[in-house]
Amino acid sequence: MTDLQHLAHANSFGAVAAAYDKARPGYPPALFEAIERLAGRPLAGADVLDVGAGTGIATRLLHERGARVIAVEPSQGMADQLHAVSPGIPVVRGVGDALPCHDASADLITYAQAFHWTDPDRSLPEAIRVLRPGGALALFWNLKDRSVDWLAEQERRHAAALSSYHYYGTMNAVTEPLERHPLRVATAKLRWERTIGIEDVITDLRSKSYFAVAEPELRERVLAEEREWLTGLFPDGVVVEPYTVDLTVAVTPA
Repeated sequence: MTDLQHLAHANSFGAVAAAYDKARPGYPPALFEAIERLAGRPLAGADVLDVGAGTGIATRLLHERGARVIAVEPSQGMADQLHAVSPGIPVVRGVGDALPCHDASADLITYAQAFHWTDPDRSLPEAIRVLRPGGALALFWNLKDRSVDWLAEQERRHAAALSSYHYYGTMNAVTEPLERHPLRVATAKLRWERTIGIEDVITDLRSKSYFAVAEPELRERVLAEEREWLTGLFPDGVVVEPYTVDLTVAVTPA
């Protein structure tokens, strides 16, 4: 993906914020337990920055676990949706490459489905600057389990139909820059699944950047074909989506 394409994809989410909030998957409780274990501290009472917070899907779950969480989000549309749904959670406009935060002001910085939109040469020094000694950076992604036949076929269909299709199936290229910093890095992989209706699957797809940037006629045609294909696979209208969550936690020196 070129820099211009990357920027277009990154800027596409504001227009699909309602679809994003309605249909994107959440995260299992085991993820937050793993973050606590690998970071070496509870979320309850921690000062947390959730960067690239989007509509607050992970932000709300961090808040529910007792964290004092501030959402950092560059998109006005996404920030507006987060504030509408969760008015009690502070939201500030900003990006991970230039965090609008004081030095040593956070115990934990999280990126949920968001770190790949940053420039690690800038976002990692920024995270280290803002974290307190012994603080942690947690990067995590929900990834549909493409080892399941119908999800592998869905990927092939989308890659063939949409020129800007992309799927972050491995985090190695994303997290490798962590090794250039004095951080203690640990990883975990979790499995879970959700059960949703076909129309929720379609709404989820609408919130993907590679659908959001597509020409409207192409987007609607592909989504109509997807609806028909899913109805053939799941005639009762109920879809079970299996996921893995890739988690990387990097702890700063105490």
